[in-house]
Amino acid sequence: MAEIVILPGSPDEAKAAAGELAADLIARVVRGKPDAVLGLATGSTPLPVWSALAARDLDWSRVQGFALDEYVGLPAGHPESYRAVITREVVDTLGLTPTLVHVPGDDGGEIATAGQRYEAAIAAAGGVDIQVLGIGRTGHIGFNEPGSSFASRTRVKTLTEATRLDNARFFDSIDDVPRHCLTQGLGTILDARALVLLAFGEAKADAIAGAVEGPVSASLPGSAIQLHPEVTVLVDEAAASKLRFADYYRYAWDNRPDWAHWS
Repeated sequence: MAEIVILPGSPDEAKAAAGELAADLIARVVRGKPDAVLGLATGSTPLPVWSALAARDLDWSRVQGFALDEYVGLPAGHPESYRAVITREVVDTLGLTPTLVHVPGDDGGEIATAGQRYEAAIAAAGGVDIQVLGIGRTGHIGFNEPGSSFASRTRVKTLTEATRLDNARFFDSIDDVPRHCLTQGLGTILDARALVLLAFGEAKADAIAGAVEGPVSASLPGSAIQLHPEVTVLVDEAAASKLRFADYYRYAWDNRPDWAHWS
C-alpha cells in the first residue's frame, strides 16, 4: 500500500520532517530486527534521514547495508565513489560496522560478473528489509535509466547525459563523471520488503507525478514503485506540485488510521 506524504513548510522544514518520518520507519525495523538489512541511497536527498537516525538510540552493530549503486572506472579511494560517500554519510554518521556495509563491485572480482555476486550477497543476507530511494529528473531510481526492465537485477548500465550533468556538481567537470555504473535493478529494488522514497524541489515534480500517478512504464523507472505493496513517498510541496490528487494525499495523511486506538 502506497502512502504519499506531502510535507508543508519551508524547504528546510519539509526536508527535516521527511527525514524524521523516514527515520521512524527505519528505526522501527532496526528495533524489531537488530540484524536488519538496509538499502542505502547516496546523494543529497537522503541526508536528512541519516541525520535524524543519528539522534536515535539504536544499536547499529549488527545492521547490514547494501548500497544501490556505484560508478565504474573511478580510482580506488576517489572521494566521489559511492563507497567513499556511503562511508562518510552513513557508516561514520550512524556507527555501522564497516565490514557489514556493501557496495556493488567492492568485492575485488571482475566487473562483468559483479552484479551476480552482489545479488548473491543480498540473498545470503536474507534480503533488504527497507530500501531508501531518491529519484532523478529522468525518473530513474538507483541508476536504472529510462528503458530499464522491471525484472532487471544488479548490472552495469550506461548513464544518460542528463544524469551525468546532474552529478557533475560533485566533480571538477562533467568530463570527470563516469559514463558507466553498477546498479541494483528494478527487480532487485522491488524485492525489498519496504520502500521509502524521498524527493524535494520543483525539478523533481514531473518525476514524482509520473512515478506516483502515471502509467507503470519502463520509460519512467520510478513508476515501478506502484507495483510494491509497502511504499512510503515523502515529498515537499514543490516536488508534489504536479500531483493531481495532492489534496487527497494531504487529507488521507491528516486522517490516517489510529491503529493504537482501534486495537
